[in-house]
Amino acid sequence: MTALVVDKLTVRYGSLRALNQVSWRVDSGEILGVIGPNGAGKSSSFAAISNVVRREGTATLHGKSTDGVPTQALARRGLRRTFQHNSFFGKLTVLQNAMTAFQVEGGTRLAATIGMPWRQARERAACRDRAAALLREFGIGDTYHDRYPDDVPYGLQRVLSLVLAYGSGAEVLLVDEPAAGVGGADLQSLSDLLGELRKRGVAMVLIEHHMDLVMRLVDRVAVIDRGELIAYGSPDDVQRDPAVLEAYLGRSE
Repeated sequence: MTALVVDKLTVRYGSLRALNQVSWRVDSGEILGVIGPNGAGKSSSFAAISNVVRREGTATLHGKSTDGVPTQALARRGLRRTFQHNSFFGKLTVLQNAMTAFQVEGGTRLAATIGMPWRQARERAACRDRAAALLREFGIGDTYHDRYPDDVPYGLQRVLSLVLAYGSGAEVLLVDEPAAGVGGADLQSLSDLLGELRKRGVAMVLIEHHMDLVMRLVDRVAVIDRGELIAYGSPDDVQRDPAVLEAYLGRSE
């Protein structure tokens, strides 16, 4: 089932055209890789899809237009994203950070807080249990739950970013360079986690510079260079495309 479609997506920053009529789609249970040189427009595509910046063109989520839909409303509809750099609540523990991923769904109204404080306590306990279970599912064990994010290994910090985005169950994840600064066993664990999310039926769009990770993990690849979509297809086809070899890898056959 098609989860997210973007058609002729265009982003302008003043006189600069960061993205020019880029089109692609991603299905449920599929990973689409988005690659290209630095400054190619990859992150601008995520900002446009989530309506953080003004855009031209269209985006549809499960067949419904996202035009003019606020970012938080898109998140409630199942479209969520991570960022290149970790963004946590520094004064909250890992577990408390994970609890914020359920806040929209489980928030308590002020009247209920005043009139029935026991309900708030019960809901908070349930949220804590769900957050702890989610952390374990993503490979962050109890040892780290009461630590602050900056005090856990960097590889787990990158996983925590995915936890915060996935929350109660994202349907489409825009994942921006999850493997930045990660290598070795942590990189393999991250690859396994992304594969597991695909098995759950999550549609993912993955921006990543680790070409070995991209080419072994994704189902299709979109290549952007200078705001233009220059190639789109299977990993094997894209790796053989002369335009990609010239623009992205810096050589031609």
